[in-house]
Amino acid sequence: MIELKNVRAGYGTPDAFVAAVDDVTLTVHDNEILGIAGESGCGKSTLMRTLYGDFSGGLKMTAGEVTGRFTDPDSGRTRESDAARFQDLWWDQISYVPQGSMSVLNPIMKVEKQIVDALPKREKQGSKAELRQRIVDFLAGFGLPETVLDSYPHQLSGGMRQRVLVAIAAFVRPRLILADEPTTALDVVVQKRILLMLVEIQRRLKNTLVLVSHDLGVHYQITDRIAIAYAGKIVEVGPTADVFEAPLHPYTEALIGALPRVGQKSERVGLDGRPPSLAAPPQGCRFAARCPEAQAICRQKSPPLVDKAPNHASACHFR
Repeated sequence: MIELKNVRAGYGTPDAFVAAVDDVTLTVHDNEILGIAGESGCGKSTLMRTLYGDFSGGLKMTAGEVTGRFTDPDSGRTRESDAARFQDLWWDQISYVPQGSMSVLNPIMKVEKQIVDALPKREKQGSKAELRQRIVDFLAGFGLPETVLDSYPHQLSGGMRQRVLVAIAAFVRPRLILADEPTTALDVVVQKRILLMLVEIQRRLKNTLVLVSHDLGVHYQITDRIAIAYAGKIVEVGPTADVFEAPLHPYTEALIGALPRVGQKSERVGLDGRPPSLAAPPQGCRFAARCPEAQAICRQKSPPLVDKAPNHASACHFR
C-alpha cells in the first residue's frame, strides 16, 4: 500500500535541521493493523505526518521517497501517488485521526458541518435530509446521539470529541486510516471503546490501520505487526506476536521487559539514561549509550535494518 525508502524528514533550515525521521524504510501492507511504538520524542508523529503527506508547519522531507498504491473497493480502480500528492487522496483514500480532538475540531463550527465539509463528493449524494440521516445512523454505531450534530466541540466530552474524529475518518470508507495516539488523555473505559471501534472498522472495511501508541499493551492486543522507533530510527519491525515473544533488538527487549505482569511482584527494571538529542545524534547506533551489549563497532557504525527471521527485521550488529 505505502512504501517508505530511506526517508529523512524533520524541521528547520539546511544549516540547522532536526531529522525526526532519519533514513527510515518501512512498508505498510493492505488489510493490516500496523502499530508504531516508542518513547516520546522518537519521531512517531512525524513519521505519521510523512505517511499522510502533511508537510505543513515546517515539516520537510529532505531524502528518500514515499509511494502509495490505493485500490478503490467500489470501482476497482487503482491510484498510484507519492507523498507530495497525497493531499489529493485525503478524506477519500486516506483518513487521519490526530492527537488532541479539541485542537483539531473547529471550536466555532457545529459538528454536523465539520463532518459534511470533510466528506468527498461521492458521499454527498441525495438531499441534505438524507445525508443527515446517514450521518445520524453512522454516529449511532459509535454511541453518539443525533444531538451531537447540533453541538459545538466544547459542549462535548473528550471521549465524544474523539469518537467524532474517528467517525469522520471512517465515514468515507478510506483504504488507509492513520491514528496518532487516538486515546491520549481519555479514561480507560473510553480508550477501550475507541480502540475496539477502530479494529471493527478495519475488519469490516478490510482496509489498513496504522496506529501510533506509546502503550505496548494496546499494540499487543490489536496490531498485526509492530514497528519500534528509537531516536528517529526504526530499530525493529515484525509480526506483533513474534516481537513480543522473541524481541530481536535490545531496546525492544528492554521495553517489553519493563511491562508489568499479572501475578509477578518483582520490581521491573527500566533503562538507564535517555535517548540522544535528535538535533545532534551520535555516530553509530543511537541506542549504544544505553545498551548493555554495546561494543566498539556500535559507536562507530549505524546498523542497517535487515531481516533476521521471517518477516522480522532488526537494526543491531549482534542480533
